[in-house]
Amino acid sequence: MKRIEAVIKPFKLEEVKDALHDVGIEGMTVSEVKGFGRQKGHTEIYRGSEYTVDFLPKIKIELVVSDAKVGDATAAIVKAAKTGKIGDGKIFVSTIDEAIRIRTEERGDAAV
Repeated sequence: MKRIEAVIKPFKLEEVKDALHDVGIEGMTVSEVKGFGRQKGHTEIYRGSEYTVDFLPKIKIELVVSDAKVGDATAAIVKAAKTGKIGDGKIFVSTIDEAIRIRTEERGDAAV
């Protein structure tokens, strides 16, 4: 099993959710986060004063999938989240050793 963490632009959440649903991914965790990468924020003017916005709002999606679905899931996220502009986000894939569904005590792929 693999954990996929994707950090995307907030307005792309619905498109990504729909794309994941279309490839058979049913569950995910979504968090509102702030951060920056190469874009390093930007400068804005508010009431005549200039200030720097270092941390930009992002959405972090976390899901655990079977090894067989990793390629489909990451491809769906890329296709739905990509705008071609700086700040589109990142996807991180890591290995999950064990998953346990608390209600039924199912383990492994069955728990996902």
